[in-house]
Order: sequence, then C-alpha cells, then structure tokens
Amino acid sequence: MKTLRTLAVLWTAAGVSVFAGGDKGMSNKEIATFGAGCFWCTEAVFERVNGVISVVSGYTGGRTRDPKYRQVCSGRTGHAEVVRIEFDPGIVSYEQLLDLFWQMHDPTTPNRQGADIGTQYRSVVFYHNEEQRAAAKAAVAALEQSGVFPRPIVTEISPATEFYPAEDYHQDYFRNNAGAPYCRFVIRPKLKKLEQHKKAPSPIRE
Repeated sequence: MKTLRTLAVLWTAAGVSVFAGGDKGMSNKEIATFGAGCFWCTEAVFERVNGVISVVSGYTGGRTRDPKYRQVCSGRTGHAEVVRIEFDPGIVSYEQLLDLFWQMHDPTTPNRQGADIGTQYRSVVFYHNEEQRAAAKAAVAALEQSGVFPRPIVTEISPATEFYPAEDYHQDYFRNNAGAPYCRFVIRPKLKKLEQHKKAPSPIRE
C-alpha cells in the first residue's frame, strides 16, 4: 500500500524503533489524545510503541457527562471513541505518534472506519497545547500535498476537553481477549502490517 510505504519511510528516517520494548524508566511525560475508529484497535497499536507509558481507552468531544458505552454507541452523545496516551517525548515525539496515527487508520472516511460506522468512530486529533495543534495541522498539509491518500483528509482537529475513561472491560482489550474474533481478524492483522512496514527490530508481543 502506497500510504503505509510512504509513511514508513518518514518514520524510518526519524530513527524510531516503533514496536521495540523500551525502557519504562521515564521522567518526562506528555499527553496525546487520538480517535481512529474503535478504541480497541487504537489502544493495541499505541501500547506497543517504545516511549509510551500508558494508553487508556475512553470518550471525549461530546456533550454528555460521564457517558457509558451504550450511550456513545447511539451516536447521540457527540463523543468519539479515543485513546489517551501518556508518553515520554525524550523517547518518542508527538510528531512520531501522529505519523503512526495516520498509518493505522483511514483519515479520509468521515464517521467511519471499516465496518464501524457513526460519529463516535470519526478520525480526530484532540490537541492539548498549541504545539500539538500546529503539528497536527502541519501533518495534514504535508500529507495532502504529498498525495499519499487518494481522497481529502477529513480528520477533525479540536482542543482537548474532558476525558472519560471507558468501562474496565474495554481497557487492554486485545491483551485480555486475544482469541476474540475482532482481535483475531481485525486487530492482529493490523499490528502485523504495521510491524512489517516499520521493520521493527523485535516482534509484536502476543
């Protein structure tokens, strides 16, 4: 796929070992929040990134306070399924996390990722400061100019609002449910594809 090959070159040039199991003794911490469809898949990808301290699946960007999964699935809360990523910028930069964000989903399909349809599955970057906003805008501009994607990017770029962690059974979903059909047929192939294109030095952990 042209998209993955092109973005993988950018990542390799940055010297990042994406799926390596790195040192967790980190002192600096920053937060990134991304929505890229179902948070089960997004969480599984970012949990394997060297320099990521923690990943929490949850909801944000909507009107309903303390929403529950069934409410969000209705599409009436305005919330998106997202992951809140705590990371060490001395090991992996925000720009590098953004690169992976573009690779792991289709940012050209409004309110849809594969078979998951609804505003809760929209492509969205929730920025936590002006630097993140500028980085996201610059990334979209660069990708549009490069022609990597065949259609215009529709990713929403909005300021971060209150984040609501999802129910416990959504956390570490792939790790705890590796044999489930969604994990076997959707998440695992995506992880393998990303690993292949990044030529990671160590295999993705089971």
